[in-house]
Amino acid sequence: MKYTQEHLSELNLLLQFDLSSSATGIKVHNDASEEMQAAVQRLYSKGLCTLPDGGYLTDEGIEVAEHADRILRVLSS
Repeated sequence: MKYTQEHLSELNLLLQFDLSSSATGIKVHNDASEEMQAAVQRLYSKGLCTLPDGGYLTDEGIEVAEHADRILRVLSS
């Protein structure tokens, strides 16, 4: 199994959340790319964020975002 472009969009969006503060969310605006709007909708459908346009990460979303961050740091070194 390989990462699809949809997976990469979701991972990139997860990396936009501030993992140092669970009280900090994001909002994907209507003028964002269709790719980002679709990615945030998928994250919401998967229960990883609280609102269809972003909001806050759920507990599972925080865990997945932490893994995404770690993968990126390892691959970037």
